[in-house]
Amino acid sequence: MGRGKIEIKRIENTTNRQVTFCKRRNGLLKKAYELSVLCDAEVALIVFSSRGRLYEYANNSVKTTIERYKKASADSSNSGSVSEANAQFYQQEANKLRQQIGILQNSNRHLMGEALSTMTVKELKQLESRLEKGISRIRSKKNELLYAEIQYMQKREIELQNDNMYLRAKIAENERAQQHMSMMSASEYEVMPQTFDSRNFLQVNLLEPNHHYSRQEQTALQLG
Repeated sequence: MGRGKIEIKRIENTTNRQVTFCKRRNGLLKKAYELSVLCDAEVALIVFSSRGRLYEYANNSVKTTIERYKKASADSSNSGSVSEANAQFYQQEANKLRQQIGILQNSNRHLMGEALSTMTVKELKQLESRLEKGISRIRSKKNELLYAEIQYMQKREIELQNDNMYLRAKIAENERAQQHMSMMSASEYEVMPQTFDSRNFLQVNLLEPNHHYSRQEQTALQLG
């Protein structure tokens, strides 16, 4: 079961209060040490017990940390001037960024062939040279991509041709197998012999074996 919440108020029992003080004091000192080591922070901790006993911890020196604190507190009175200096600095940086943005926008318009009326002949020549170099790099990249695509298509063509030849060979093999099976089936059938009577007539029941006639209904057909 989890620990219940402890109401934060003065512990009336003296013994319990002393035990809690020792436990919490040790935990506080441990946390101060961990903070100083893990975060490389300057930490100074001062604790007075209810009996007036002093407990302290400092990774540097309590006195040095207190002096640093006093100096930092005194410097905080000049925070107004520091804020003004910071505001001026950021204002200057913002102005620089706006100027850079304006230059980039003008350069982009020039590359698009716009706002050329204010440019000199020298600037126009430089712009022309930049555009020619850019077009040359663009064409080179385009040709490279087209060449790679052509190579890929040629490779695919060879693969498709190989697949086509393989399928044709399989079809021819299947046709040969079917022909062989047909010839084997035909050879298994026996030719039924023709029987004639004494008058040189062929009995009808032998020509049409699929029909069943009685002996009295058999009719002799004369072969021409």
